[in-house]
Amino acid sequence: MGPSATLAAARISKPSWKDPRLLIGILLVFLSTAGVVALVGSADKTTQVYAAREEIAVGQLVTADDLSIVKVRLDEVEAGYITVENGLAAGQVALQRVARNQLLPRESLGTVDALNRKPVAISMDEELPAQAGPGARVDVWVAMPGSSAAYADPQLLLPGAEITQIIPGSATLGASKTTTVLVLVTDEQMPKLLGAQANKAKVSVVWNPAGLAS
Repeated sequence: MGPSATLAAARISKPSWKDPRLLIGILLVFLSTAGVVALVGSADKTTQVYAAREEIAVGQLVTADDLSIVKVRLDEVEAGYITVENGLAAGQVALQRVARNQLLPRESLGTVDALNRKPVAISMDEELPAQAGPGARVDVWVAMPGSSAAYADPQLLLPGAEITQIIPGSATLGASKTTTVLVLVTDEQMPKLLGAQANKAKVSVVWNPAGLAS
């Protein structure tokens, strides 16, 4: 057998387990498979969290009946939401408005004594724009009654107060069409508004599209 025949036989001979090319090939296949498994496992990592079935207003007692369970991928922001695994504590009220189908932020629930804003009803005959719904901001203006039938110039009492609920007046013939707007008022602002209402001031609500809070 000549040199060329020997070289050809070497090329077609069965590779040894010690052949570095075979070991490198096996390693590459292993790394590729492990990468695919890790990628699929990461993409499929979802968490069961609570979401609001309907809109939840500030001060509302929140129970499991108000919530639905959804599976979402949260990754590093998971700690900011209430998960099914951690459970829903009893006696919790909404500290902030939660929109329908919104995931339940951990900071949105707390005890009643943690409420720093409370809803106050303001009756008004004027109509607010359609954009001024729950969660929108409004300015509350007050005109105090004067010594005569006239009112004093309006003064801005509550800039950027948040609407928590709007109760439209009845459209029934002969019934009142006055709209009731519930706005969230801090304990510090409460005496001013309640005092104005007690003194029969004219209270007006104006939509604040800038959303600037007091």
